[in-house]
Amino acid sequence: MGVLSGNPKDEPLHYGEIFAIWQASTTAKGCVSAYSALKFHTGDKELREILEEGIRQAQLEISELDEILIGNGITPAPKLPERPQAKLEEIPVGARFADQEIAPMVSADLAAGLVAASTVMGMSVREDVGALFGKYHATKAALGVKLLRLSKEKGWLIPPPLQIKRPEAVGAGV
Repeated sequence: MGVLSGNPKDEPLHYGEIFAIWQASTTAKGCVSAYSALKFHTGDKELREILEEGIRQAQLEISELDEILIGNGITPAPKLPERPQAKLEEIPVGARFADQEIAPMVSADLAAGLVAASTVMGMSVREDVGALFGKYHATKAALGVKLLRLSKEKGWLIPPPLQIKRPEAVGAGV
């Protein structure tokens, strides 16, 4: 097998892996910034904890992904500046995101992260890269479930039309 045998960390990254790792790192940096801002908008303690968990996860991803990039001679995108502290009461009501707006935004972001992680898992040749994104996928899925439960408990979830009464099956002639 040549260059693709032995320790996966010694194998070269292909261009798709390089771009996916760089993109995931850059996206995680944006996530830290966005979730930090949203954290100042929320009044709900449990939602704030989920945002903080998302920030910690994104910071871990940045650390791991940038280490791979740097180890392979690729310069990662710079981190964004840290957001200054803000108090909920200081944000004008018309400019403030409500908790019931924040929850679906974060949920959609996590769903997009699941798709991105699955894509990298499927296109990776290096097992360590695929496994790393598998770990990210599992973490995002678990955080998404936690947010779904919270959204249901708080009444923030607006479900799509539900099929309460199922139509009777129409038999096709045999």
